[in-house]
Amino acid sequence: MKLIAELSGNHNQSLQRALQLVDEAANAGVDAVKLQTYTPDTMTLDVNKNEFMIDNKDSIWYGKNLYDLFGEAYTPWEWHKPIFDRCMELGLTAFSSPFDESAVDFLESLEVPAYKIASFEIVDIPLIKKVGETGKPVIMSTGMASLSEIEEAVETVRQAGCKDLTLLKCTSTYPASPEDSNLITIPHMKELFKCEVGLSDHTLGVGVSVASVALGASVIEKHFTISREDGGVDAAFSMEPEEMRQLVKEVDRANSALGQIQYGPVSKEKKAQTRRRSLYISKDMKKGDVLSEFNMRSIRPGLGLPPKYYDILLGKKITKSATLGTPLTWDYVVSEETVRRDEL
Repeated sequence: MKLIAELSGNHNQSLQRALQLVDEAANAGVDAVKLQTYTPDTMTLDVNKNEFMIDNKDSIWYGKNLYDLFGEAYTPWEWHKPIFDRCMELGLTAFSSPFDESAVDFLESLEVPAYKIASFEIVDIPLIKKVGETGKPVIMSTGMASLSEIEEAVETVRQAGCKDLTLLKCTSTYPASPEDSNLITIPHMKELFKCEVGLSDHTLGVGVSVASVALGASVIEKHFTISREDGGVDAAFSMEPEEMRQLVKEVDRANSALGQIQYGPVSKEKKAQTRRRSLYISKDMKKGDVLSEFNMRSIRPGLGLPPKYYDILLGKKITKSATLGTPLTWDYVVSEETVRRDEL
């Protein structure tokens, strides 16, 4: 299980804050830190009308111009190396999402170990092909994507040379709701595409991410900030350090709980078996007395015969005397001579 802290634009245009985010991510126990590599000019046009404006009133970015939003959110390319260096010092894997082919060339110059394809770029087949040609591991988010779009992207990246692919179930709303997460898609996607599958989680809290582990998620990506109160383009749906620490803890706990297919007691349960019900002598009895509801009971602890033999034993004579509180075993109803004969 790998946990990725997505820094996105939560550095608020401060390199010092970006480095602090890396420090906090490391302290929280994540495995990797991810950036986004683009500039406003590689993303869109500086046009202030119609489709270049965010007109969804439910969006946290409502009313913003796309070019200005990307200018506010982007990570300056000259920051990448110091951020990656800090990650290396702290033992974190550092990589990025390129948003055009020039970003791939730049990230290759930094020798990144892996690439992420963002949900909105899953239809950018030329970009996916170029990333695949690096031969490095690729993580691909699938928000909004139809099955045919995912199939085309997967085929493209594999044919280009990618041998290590992970798909992420994703809901591209910010924040996303648990009801729209549809986590049951994870095992279906894993079966269809024969690769590792994880979750890019934009919901608030840890519940959806923890649930994804039970369905086979092997990677979880969460946006990360120092404090939501500080603002920033992604702050509203990003995790704070203490929340990320809690996520790391609960995801690890959920992953450990998966275990293996197991029936019967585990080693620590074996002692507890003695606290099951079993058949006991409930009244002093002499040899030859008949077992009845008055002198045989199903009680705890579990050192006697299982309760399923109760009806079979009713009316049977006991072969030797027994006192109140004696666990009823086969040698009280079957003679030693019979047992010896059966063993021959």
